[in-house]
Amino acid sequence: MSGVSRRALPGFGLGLGYTITYLTLLVLIPLAACLVKAASLGPSEFVAAAWTPRAVAAYKLTFGVSFAAAAVNIVLGLIVAWTLVRYEFPGKRLVDALVDVPLALPTAVAGLVYASLYVPNGWIGQFLTPLGIEAAYSRLGIVLVLVFTGFPFVVRTVQPVLEDLDAETEEAASVLGASRWQTFLRVILPTLIPPALTGFALAFARGLGEYGSVIFITSNKIFETEIAPMLIMVRLEEYSYAEAAAIATVLLGISFVLLAAINYLEYRSKRNVG
Repeated sequence: MSGVSRRALPGFGLGLGYTITYLTLLVLIPLAACLVKAASLGPSEFVAAAWTPRAVAAYKLTFGVSFAAAAVNIVLGLIVAWTLVRYEFPGKRLVDALVDVPLALPTAVAGLVYASLYVPNGWIGQFLTPLGIEAAYSRLGIVLVLVFTGFPFVVRTVQPVLEDLDAETEEAASVLGASRWQTFLRVILPTLIPPALTGFALAFARGLGEYGSVIFITSNKIFETEIAPMLIMVRLEEYSYAEAAAIATVLLGISFVLLAAINYLEYRSKRNVG
């Protein structure tokens, strides 16, 4: 019996083969095709296509609004997840179901609805415009839409961790004289940092690639409200496939670096908690 493999579940070879096939066909090959297309440009041509002032402005806007929306979602997601886990109230199941609406709703519909709400004569825009706040066709509008599309990721990563928290730990902190605020900061918050960072990374990644909802609420002005995915679409419409691939490659590379940094911070947070 000592030479018998004791795996918890059989089928490791089949599962691994399926995983590798899936990743190869749906992830690695498309990424490789993008890189190969971009590599068809020479170094000087690649720089000329990917680092134009217009492209740099699009990169800055895309990463800036994605980061801002993900940061807002951390705060909102923690509050909503905390409310859903710690309190009982009428309509709780409905609220919990509404959290997933952005995942099911077509992004184009979300962008269209937000654009109609925040225009100067919209339901919300009519109150914001007199205050000098232009939410539609502006960077603020892009952030609002990305908050909507990325919101579920933070809630759904934090919520299970909150549900699994041991209430005895909080009770022990209270017995030792800790206030509610001290208990949250020193007992609960350190446990929530890793899932919050995971939710941030997912919301941030979603924002980087978001296109359908953004085009309806932004005017796509060059150097002002043009995001990188929109610039890629413009290059594709011009049949400049290599130039579009070059922009996509830069976006992909920067995304990998930032996501790797976020995952490293998450790993360090888990080690510190452990």
